[in-house]
Amino acid sequence: MVTYLGAKVGQARKKYGVKYPLMYDSKEPMFNCYQRAHQNTLEQIPYFLLFLLLGGIQHPGVCIVCGLIWIVSRLSYAFGYYTGDPEKRLKGVYGYIGLFGLIAATISFALHLLQWI
Repeated sequence: MVTYLGAKVGQARKKYGVKYPLMYDSKEPMFNCYQRAHQNTLEQIPYFLLFLLLGGIQHPGVCIVCGLIWIVSRLSYAFGYYTGDPEKRLKGVYGYIGLFGLIAATISFALHLLQWI
């Protein structure tokens, strides 16, 4: 999914004529939407992977479902952003269900390790 979003940025870079090393372009706001959708996903990946790994040790089934919800939501987020209307990125807001599920599974695992539950 992250590779796909990165490839979409590369395609947008060619389409809108944005040269390296520019990350964003004041003349092409549509390119910025592609770049920002990818960048935001990259910013969230470390937390997602950490919670997926730790929560998945004790609750693998729950984490698989929550992880898939998060991944699909990131695509919804990106496709909404690609419209050029940044408000449409909120189509991916349901990803927080998956993320909070992963956080809950990780907390449950931590409490289990501490023998509090």
